[in-house]
Formats: sequence, structure tokens, C-alpha cells
Amino acid sequence: MSFKDIPAGRDVPNDINVIIEIPAEANPVKYEVDKDMDALVVDRFMTAPMFYPANYGYVNNTLADDGDPVDVLVITPYPVVPGSVIRCRPVGVLNMSDEAGMDAKLVAVPHEKLSKEYGHIQDVNDIPQLLRDQIEHFFENYKKLEKGKWVKVEGWANAEEARKALVEGVEAYNAQ
Repeated sequence: MSFKDIPAGRDVPNDINVIIEIPAEANPVKYEVDKDMDALVVDRFMTAPMFYPANYGYVNNTLADDGDPVDVLVITPYPVVPGSVIRCRPVGVLNMSDEAGMDAKLVAVPHEKLSKEYGHIQDVNDIPQLLRDQIEHFFENYKKLEKGKWVKVEGWANAEEARKALVEGVEAYNAQ
């Protein structure tokens, strides 16, 4: 199956499919699905010796403000293999800006069909404070050693804002 054929979800914005590009706690290698080649490629070796605090990927058939698909961090008990698809429920957004403009990251947890462990997490404030701090710290610092690149964390938004970003992402994708 092609990455291009993976739907945004079963019930967007409440039940979404996230294509994982980078597993949690992996080596500092940024992988990305190349849409033209329809393959997972090495985008770059990160200069900061840091790892993503959660699995990182995107929702297909969406378009965010930065011109890419909607980015998602998926909190799971174990790292997820790059290139896999995980059914999720959005719980919040980390609003950020970088040298290219706005760059929000949605935060999601596995759908209840995959794990009952996250049923109590309905909103970003239900995520443990330490994990939220680790996510912020990662994004504030992961580009610091790359010349001309920067990130500013603007703050957290709730699950309602995450669902709104997904709806807007689908609408923007369909309008192009």
C-alpha cells in the first residue's frame, strides 16, 4: 500500500490515522515520508544530540499552515516503527513558530481499540506535566545547533483546538 492511499482517519477529527516517521526515543535522525518517491527517507541527521520524546508523524490528506501535512506527536508506551500507521485520538496542540512561520504540533494518544492506558487523557492538561515539559524542551532546543534555524514555543492548546486544526487541515488539503 502506498502512503498516499492512507486516509486521514475513520472519523476526522476524533479518530485519526497518524503515519509515524520518527519513533520515540530514537537516535537523532529526522526521517520524513518523501511524497514524490512515496518512501520514508532520511531528511537529516540532527546536530543536537536529542531524541523525540514521543512518536512523530503526520495525518495524510491534510495541509497545515506551514504547507506540510498536519504534524502529530503520538504518546505511546513503546516506540512505534517508522512507516507504520497508528489510529489515534487528538488531545492537544503545542503551538510554535520557527524560521519558516507557524509550526503547530498536535498531540495524540492511541485510540481506545489499541490501548485502554490512555482513556483518562482527554485533554492536554491530562498529560503528565513532566512529559509536557520534555516535549517543550525538545522543540525549544532541537534546532539550536543548526545555523539560521530557531523555534519559539507559543504555548499549549486544548483538544478542541486540536480537532479544529485537523478539520482546517482537511479543508485546506481539499481546497488545493
